[in-house]
Amino acid sequence: MGIPKLLLRLLLLLQVTTALAQLSPIETAETVPAADQWLQPGDRLQVRLKGQPGATATFLGGKSMNELSPMLTNGQLGIYQGTYVVQPGDTLFDRLIAFELLTADSMRTVAFSQNTVRFLNQNAPQLAVTKGPLAYLNYGLGEDRLGGAKMGYLDSLVVLNINGKVGNQYRVRLAENQIAWVPENSVRLLPPGGFMPGSLTGSWSVQGDSLYDYVRVPLTERLPYRSQLLTEPTRLVIDVFGATSNTNWITQRAGLQALGDVHYEQVQPDVFRLVLHLRHRQSWGYSIGYQNNVLTIRVKRPPAKMHLRGLTVAVDAGHGGTNTGAVGASGAREKDLTLAIAQRLRRKLEHKGARVLMTRDADLSVDNGDRILRLRQANPDLLVSIHVNSSSSKTVRGTSTYYRYVAFRPLSTAIYAEMLRTGLPGFGNVGSFNFGLNGPTEYPNALVETAFVSNSDDERLLTSPEFQQRMAEHITRGLTNFLRNSRQPGLRGWLSRRPAAQ
Repeated sequence: MGIPKLLLRLLLLLQVTTALAQLSPIETAETVPAADQWLQPGDRLQVRLKGQPGATATFLGGKSMNELSPMLTNGQLGIYQGTYVVQPGDTLFDRLIAFELLTADSMRTVAFSQNTVRFLNQNAPQLAVTKGPLAYLNYGLGEDRLGGAKMGYLDSLVVLNINGKVGNQYRVRLAENQIAWVPENSVRLLPPGGFMPGSLTGSWSVQGDSLYDYVRVPLTERLPYRSQLLTEPTRLVIDVFGATSNTNWITQRAGLQALGDVHYEQVQPDVFRLVLHLRHRQSWGYSIGYQNNVLTIRVKRPPAKMHLRGLTVAVDAGHGGTNTGAVGASGAREKDLTLAIAQRLRRKLEHKGARVLMTRDADLSVDNGDRILRLRQANPDLLVSIHVNSSSSKTVRGTSTYYRYVAFRPLSTAIYAEMLRTGLPGFGNVGSFNFGLNGPTEYPNALVETAFVSNSDDERLLTSPEFQQRMAEHITRGLTNFLRNSRQPGLRGWLSRRPAAQ
């Protein structure tokens, strides 16, 4: 039976269309980065086209593009790039970018980007407010398996000035020459007509109650902020963006135990900096938020006694449920190993008199965000997160600890020193670790990558109940050593006690 004539014609038409598409002078046309963008005057719209070499390429209604030398394209021909600096008064609202290629034989071809571009009007600021309990700012657009590098969490209903967008990240103007990025699902855009966020500071107060020390700074609206916990001397530094000082006094009332000297600096016209010195060398955490429009910093005090008895220690067994984690050659699963070690650690800590809070005590799926919120509510004294490591190289092995904030490094250092006593080789004590459970500032925290499940020797140890118990014992000793070291006087006390220079 022959092919019906109509079907034959359709097949021939498809072949001709495919051939024409393969011969099209333009193969690809895109914005760089290839994502929806919002740009403001002064920003650069960057585009790239791949097409027939030796042609004339333009975009955005006649803006020229340059054909790159093969030396810049790994030998590829027909790569064109162009840049346009957005000017005041330019208008473009979520439009595809049009490209045009004129070949040497006067063949003209038009193509469009897959992503849209919007030019923002500086006379009509786009504002947004943060939403949810875990809104955060990123430093930039970088991404890896841990996400973008985070600047820190923000309270809800903080007003942000949005002056750009790339993909699902809004660019935030914090201050002159200072920006950050916020995920679009962490904010709610406001209707047009608002003014750029800003406030004068009122005179502020510093006081303590039976549990915490507090700093309260009145503002007229909720402004974004960034905090750093620094050492030598230990101090908490908080930048409030959009704030200008009208602080004429700082009232320090009775009851302070964690805070020492406090003062402020106007580091630039729209950045107000609080500098809060701590009386103790080891910080035990802090939180920042708003009570109405009053910026409130709550500083945690050291435990009354520096031993495990009576302390609340959070133990996090990494992964769980559908999140298996790494898997070893013999099939050992990270979620099972971390739970087994965490349960042994819980029993060891309870034997020492500590109250233990487990983020999971069974094979359950628990989102890291939910873990953080639960820990925020429980407010433990310390957190240890248990994981096992993995590498594409089966020869890599050893133990390691991780911290994010330099002020919490002593905790990870103390645990690392004890983990080395298990006989495992050292893989390192890693800082600035951008992992969710290391992000909170409310309590000292550390993550332990006990050993490499991808290494056969380490996997054998990880699956051994005796070695799991050994690791739990050494982590407990690490916590004990951390507490013992934290009994030492703060830097000021040490300076007053050291011998005078000869």
